[in-house]
Amino acid sequence: MGNNTEIKPFRVDVPQAELDELAGRLARVRWANELPESEVTDGIQKGPVQPGWEYGVPLEYVRRLVARWRDGYDWRAWEAKLNAYPQFTTEIDGQNIHFLHVRSAEPDATPLILTHGWPNSVFEYLDLIGPLTDPVAHGGDAADAFHVVIPSLPGFGFSGPTRQKGWNRHRTARAWAELMRRLGYERYGTHGNDAGSLVAPEVGRNDPDHVIGVHVTQLFSFPSGDPAELVDLTEEEQAYLDFLGSFNDDMSGYAKLQETAPQNLAHALADSPAGQLAWTAQLLATTDDDHVLTNATLYWLTNTAASAARFYYEDHHTDHPAEPTTAPTGLASFAFDFRPLRRFADRDHTNIVSWSEFDRGSHWATQDAPDLLIGDLRAFFRKLRGV
Repeated sequence: MGNNTEIKPFRVDVPQAELDELAGRLARVRWANELPESEVTDGIQKGPVQPGWEYGVPLEYVRRLVARWRDGYDWRAWEAKLNAYPQFTTEIDGQNIHFLHVRSAEPDATPLILTHGWPNSVFEYLDLIGPLTDPVAHGGDAADAFHVVIPSLPGFGFSGPTRQKGWNRHRTARAWAELMRRLGYERYGTHGNDAGSLVAPEVGRNDPDHVIGVHVTQLFSFPSGDPAELVDLTEEEQAYLDFLGSFNDDMSGYAKLQETAPQNLAHALADSPAGQLAWTAQLLATTDDDHVLTNATLYWLTNTAASAARFYYEDHHTDHPAEPTTAPTGLASFAFDFRPLRRFADRDHTNIVSWSEFDRGSHWATQDAPDLLIGDLRAFFRKLRGV
């Protein structure tokens, strides 16, 4: 894993010149074109209708957020929110790793490493730190306390960029196991969303003697191609399968590009903050404007669009274990997100001990259903502790 095991304190302090340069670019945006307004009749009203999201992120949305980015958004405020928590960097397997490490005051707290997704960052979990580390102050029980570790994925944000091939889910999982060992945690849990839902189960696979349990918000289990898997689908399962198809065919263009030719778009993203904003917003637009802008700003300031995209390429161009995972696993599945079929999930993960499906929340549950996510995390690890 490399010889340099030093853990160094880290604090975000972006030079003002970099923010000024960003502001200058935002003042000189050259806007993309889109289809003009068209006359649309729906039987009730007739009038000009702007193109919607069917072609991708609309011009009006980008114009509005660029205006806020330029005139109403305060990076320094979000920098201060991040700096309110202890941050560190360390080198693992030749790669810089940035992480937050917030210990609970409760002596019996459970260590928990949380992995964010793309195009998100450690900002995904900021609002969960208080409830997880200090549950009593947030309506919970002292037994539900966690020591939280929130790393930036290799190549993302302040961990980036990557400088070697091979930083896929498996190499990342091995790095997380080393990080938790380096922090002195003998037993710990792992949680992930989006790309983090790929990494977290592999942490359990790679470090079975130390991982208590794996909690995720997606289990990306698809049909194997064997027709026998599909012969007795219920109506509800068929609806889930239809959504899986549409998810794969219509909503994953970004993934197809990033897993096949990530550098193609990276040049444009490195040169255009408006482009970085739009590329970020294709998935984050369901969150509030500041969350979108904060992540776009982070990717811009660290110039990690290319290295973050390479995670998809590296993960696509590697051999994945054929054997299922065996660590105790829990799923919190939210209403407006990828919904796995249990039969496929059980095929890929043989020790699913908790399966929760919620009637609200989206792919970014930390933003729109944090109460449900926190409750499920508490219940899952409480169950594993036999409480």
